[in-house]
Amino acid sequence: MAKPRSPKGRARRTHERLAEEYPDAVCELDHVDAFELLIATILSAQATDVGVNKVTPALFARYPDAESLAGAELEEVEAIIGSLGLYRNKAKNIVRCAARLVERHGGQVPGAMKDLTALAGVGRKTANVVRSVALDLPGLPVDTHVLRLSRLLELTEETDPVKVELELNPMIPAAERGVFSLRMILHGRRVCIARRPQCDKCVLNDFCPSVR
Repeated sequence: MAKPRSPKGRARRTHERLAEEYPDAVCELDHVDAFELLIATILSAQATDVGVNKVTPALFARYPDAESLAGAELEEVEAIIGSLGLYRNKAKNIVRCAARLVERHGGQVPGAMKDLTALAGVGRKTANVVRSVALDLPGLPVDTHVLRLSRLLELTEETDPVKVELELNPMIPAAERGVFSLRMILHGRRVCIARRPQCDKCVLNDFCPSVR
């Protein structure tokens, strides 16, 4: 099979190969609804999914919805999430986020990008996670793995996550952007590891411009 010569062609081939490699890719943050995923994703900044999943059961048992979290005492929230980095700032953000959900959206998680990014602690990446995973809306979260792999595959030359997202969006069908991101993240964690990429085991090695 001929090597794809354009970024769009490489994106399409990457999408096809990773779909075969990771057919059951799912978000690894434990959640039961959009509210839990929103809060968990805010907490995941500079933290591992495993670490977040250790604190959210107690957090959501104590504060199961936006209304209860909006009225929480910061010290109580901090005590629950204290094992996470930046926990004090994150506690403030999730309480403020919940308060805005109650004030502006009746306690429900909105779907519009502008409404999501107006919430405390929510940037485009978090908004896209919630949109694509919990709300079944188009969204392509660009984390460090997606950004790094996109540059290695020469899908983009951008270094800003928002610019990378906007460049990738036309290359991937809207309904499949979320799962494309999930599969890129899994591939970055398991095979195309930043400090020791396993190019010999990579299903993209026959066309990746950066193969070693």
